[in-house]
Amino acid sequence: MLFYVLNMAISQLRSKRKVSGGRYLAARKKKQRELGNLPALTKLAERVKRIRRSMGGYVKARLLSENICNLYDPKSKKSSKVKILTVSENPANRQFVRRNIMTKGTIIETEKGKAKITSRPGQEGAINAILLGK
Repeated sequence: MLFYVLNMAISQLRSKRKVSGGRYLAARKKKQRELGNLPALTKLAERVKRIRRSMGGYVKARLLSENICNLYDPKSKKSSKVKILTVSENPANRQFVRRNIMTKGTIIETEKGKAKITSRPGQEGAINAILLGK
């Protein structure tokens, strides 16, 4: 069963079902350009980064885990690299907090205080954050 699930294509198309529960008739099969990928789910650990080729030769750096972020302080207008201590809140999914998974919008605890992640770590390959006021 698990092998079957891992080999299923992830499609970016609309659902096969209408809101009423009826079926849309398929006009054609899935195209490669419409396929998606599993989310990276960036965890709080030592840095692990994977490079992946995308459509048109574009390259995406998928950050699988990281423990350092580029922190911007709006008061002093300076950026610095700081260590991430833990994940405090995650508006994407509350279960991500206990698993220490970071996405865009996540509130993290750093050495300099609380910060909000402004980048998409699973797509951009880096964690950029802005320091929150006290």
